[in-house]
Amino acid sequence: MKIALFGATGRVGGEVLKLALTDGHEVTALVRSPEKLVPHDGLTIIQGDVCDTAAVSHAIAGVDVVFSALGTDKTTTLTEAVPHMSSAMKETGVGRIVTIGTAGILQSRIDSEKLRYEAGDTNRRLTFAAEEHHKVYDMLRQSGLDWTIVCPTFLPDGVAVGGYRTERDLLPKEGKQISVGDTAAFAYSELLKGEHIGFRVGISY
Repeated sequence: MKIALFGATGRVGGEVLKLALTDGHEVTALVRSPEKLVPHDGLTIIQGDVCDTAAVSHAIAGVDVVFSALGTDKTTTLTEAVPHMSSAMKETGVGRIVTIGTAGILQSRIDSEKLRYEAGDTNRRLTFAAEEHHKVYDMLRQSGLDWTIVCPTFLPDGVAVGGYRTERDLLPKEGKQISVGDTAAFAYSELLKGEHIGFRVGISY
């Protein structure tokens, strides 16, 4: 499989990259700092900005699926980049995309008409990241693409140990955290299997 990967130098993206290369897939990674990636026979590194339409189109050309682990990092990079991905995918006939979101955009258990960050399920006072991911959720719902958004809760570093729980559109009850390794393992599996197309998926231990 040929995979376009955005966010390859980040925590979850880096783990997904390792999994894909270990399994023999071909990965094209668009990054600002190529020196942060270790060269590999199955890896094509493109230096560029995810907010640049041409660079994103170059990365997506010829692939089978798209994976995005882009975060917000207190900027609008995420909401600027996703429309470029969506356009490039439609132009080249790529239909499948998996992204990493946040548990804040899952449905609230307090008020089912709202998302968690809107209803107060989370104690976070700063909502900028959730608002950006909410915009991406709306974009993908309207895109016509086969999308899945993997939504981890508190995300400490750690290897994949398994034993996690997932739930469509909701955070598993009493879910407190999920490691970077297990988030990447689940998201990578979803990219390959497509068991939750058209859903946000909450993940936690």
